[in-house]
Amino acid sequence: MTKFSLNYIYLSVFLFINCNNSAVLKGSSSSPKNVIFLISDGAGLSQISSAYYFKNNSVHYSRFKHIGLIQTHSSDSDITDSAACGTAFATGKKTYNGAIGVLDDFTRVENLVEIASANGIKTAIVSTSSITHATPASFYAHVESRNQEKEIARQLSESDVDFFAGGGINYFSHGTDRQNLFDILGSKGFTVNIKELDAFESIKSKNKLAYLLADTSMPKMLDGRGDFLKNATLLGIEFLHQNNQPFFMMSEGSQVDWGGHANDAEYLISELIDFDETIGAVLDFAEKDGETLVIVTSDHETGGFTLSGKKYTDTNGHTHNDYRTIDPIFSTGGHSATLIPVFAYGPGAEAFSGIYDNTEIFHKIVRLTKWASK
Repeated sequence: MTKFSLNYIYLSVFLFINCNNSAVLKGSSSSPKNVIFLISDGAGLSQISSAYYFKNNSVHYSRFKHIGLIQTHSSDSDITDSAACGTAFATGKKTYNGAIGVLDDFTRVENLVEIASANGIKTAIVSTSSITHATPASFYAHVESRNQEKEIARQLSESDVDFFAGGGINYFSHGTDRQNLFDILGSKGFTVNIKELDAFESIKSKNKLAYLLADTSMPKMLDGRGDFLKNATLLGIEFLHQNNQPFFMMSEGSQVDWGGHANDAEYLISELIDFDETIGAVLDFAEKDGETLVIVTSDHETGGFTLSGKKYTDTNGHTHNDYRTIDPIFSTGGHSATLIPVFAYGPGAEAFSGIYDNTEIFHKIVRLTKWASK
């Protein structure tokens, strides 16, 4: 890590926020064929900054040239949860904390998977949580409470999603009314694997793919999850993009958030570094492809995470900060209201510079891709 690299990310955020979003978006002639939306749940600027101090190789966030900031409040709270923000990303609408794909009056609202599918676009969802957790669910489900995971699983089984990977076996083996949702998945054309990711050559002729690789959530990085997020994301891209087929993918690094809730810096940083490696693999694809828009952001910050100088006490009993040693600290076990960085690469990336509401990410995607609503 170099001081130049870290300064670059800070300067980029604050230089680009002065751009006029609507003018850039209106004037852009770029129309991406594919969209990859990467979400690091719970990651604010300090979480991202940790990669520059604790990652042993290059940080892929530095590869972005278009950076903005989003406001993340929900319809009923200054501080959002993952369900409300996920719904904002997926539908362009504000809702209350806990809601998935419905408005304050419980009206269902169309999401990006439904819009993309109606336009003949293949879709994928990847997550290191259960695939029925709040953020992934926001892109395909409609329920009044994020806790309705068995109903969310039923809706995924009947959705237009073409590829998904994550945890959550338990929510499919005994669905609502104890219905075995694996039967529904099979009837909808899914090939289901509950053991491991396949090699592409063995699945390229399949219709739809479902990977449920843990009973609930996927393991932590610290507990040996390995390269699941990167590999599942790349497998999904390869599967969807056969014969140059256009696609939409949402891939989430869920557990940065959980490290923040636990006030566990090692857990948080290991998940953030894993997410950064996934960013790198996705950018490698996008650079070669030339028709893919990559958007990277988070739903909210978790933990009030700060990279502080390590405190020490001198011989006179006075407390000081040693600026030579970083000591990650937390101010809360919950979420915070801080603005969240957005990074974009590819056709139309300039539209994501500036400061704007989280709902605008949905609208920018739809305008740039020209996907028509039902």
